[in-house]
Order: sequence, then structure tokens, then C-alpha cells
Amino acid sequence: MNALKKYLGVVWILLGIYVGYDQITDSLAKITSDKLEDRVFGWVILCVLIPIVVGGLLLFGKYALDGEYDSNERKNE
Repeated sequence: MNALKKYLGVVWILLGIYVGYDQITDSLAKITSDKLEDRVFGWVILCVLIPIVVGGLLLFGKYALDGEYDSNERKNE
């Protein structure tokens, strides 16, 4: 089970990188829009939501790779 958690840690990190790239390109397209509400929404996504989502996925993956979610019995061995 711990090996699965480490494998999923890599998946979370890769997902965080992909989501970051995808959302940055999407929000940049919205920022260059002619409509004001698209520009405001693009800036909110770029400055607020992307760091929270990507940071969470990357930290979750890092902790899974480091073994922070392993059971306590395995850490004592």
C-alpha cells in the first residue's frame, strides 16, 4: 500500500504541473479578451486560484513521495 502512495505522489505532482500549465494558458487567453468580466476572471484565476490548486497538488505529491502518509507501524521498523 505504501508503494501505491508513493506512485500516486508522482501522479499528483505531474497533475499539478499539467493543471498549472493548462490554467495559466487559459487565464492568459481570458486576460487578453475584450470583455471586462473575462479579464477580471482571468486575473482572479491567475493570481488566486492557480497558486492554491497547484501548490496543494505539488505539496500533496511531495508528502506522498516522502512517506508522510505511511502507516506508523512501517515508520518504526
